[in-house]
Amino acid sequence: MPPRIAIPMPHSTDREYGERAIPQYERAVLLAGGEPVRIPLDRRPEEVGALMDRCAGVLLPGSNADIDPARFEQARSPHTAKSDPRRDDVDTLLLDDAYARRKPVLGICYGLQSLNVYCKGSLIQHIPDFLPEATRAKVNHEAGRTVAIAHSVEVSGDTLLAKIIGKADRNEKSDDGRSIVVPVNSSHHQSAEAIGEGLRIAARCPDDGIIEALEGTAPDHFVLAVQWHPERSVDDDEGSSKLFRALIEATKG
Repeated sequence: MPPRIAIPMPHSTDREYGERAIPQYERAVLLAGGEPVRIPLDRRPEEVGALMDRCAGVLLPGSNADIDPARFEQARSPHTAKSDPRRDDVDTLLLDDAYARRKPVLGICYGLQSLNVYCKGSLIQHIPDFLPEATRAKVNHEAGRTVAIAHSVEVSGDTLLAKIIGKADRNEKSDDGRSIVVPVNSSHHQSAEAIGEGLRIAARCPDDGIIEALEGTAPDHFVLAVQWHPERSVDDDEGSSKLFRALIEATKG
């Protein structure tokens, strides 16, 4: 039986967005050899728990919401979108279960931010407000789904992420013999700031330093999160496919 992967619905009230977005994550899991399991955001905790019991791993997808900055003790920026408490509550339930039972976790975009805040980290609420003027216009992190390659990401060579993607794409190049530079898409205006407990930085945007990937520090627990959207590029990019295959393989460990 393929390992089941829990995927919370991306948004609790914007149903059109959720139904449009989640099939891409489900397809990526299926192509990698897993069985996606949708986790509704309107169920009681015990019902969510029953669904989680059937799942061997967790995929935290993107969202068009922003996490409530009160959760990381910041005042709200005027650029911060409305939060989605139901999505955050379900993410917390999934991560509680994953950390307690060492289930592998893959976070994507909002999923990275959710993971970092769960681990007591903080977020940059609006990237242009954070960057100095000299680097602000170098990268458009909000490029969106119509831009296949928005910028590059530099992956540290001593990371789980580097081991997973390797030299997966002909467009990759070695920067200094250790790091790996890969082209990615981009659809976000927030990013990780202070890194949460038990996490470390795995990749940054070389043009402006924005954090692009985090991973867990515990050797016995697969925890990985990327700020871009590999589910959109699994057909064209081997590195994207490898991320989902690594999640599935981790469930077998």
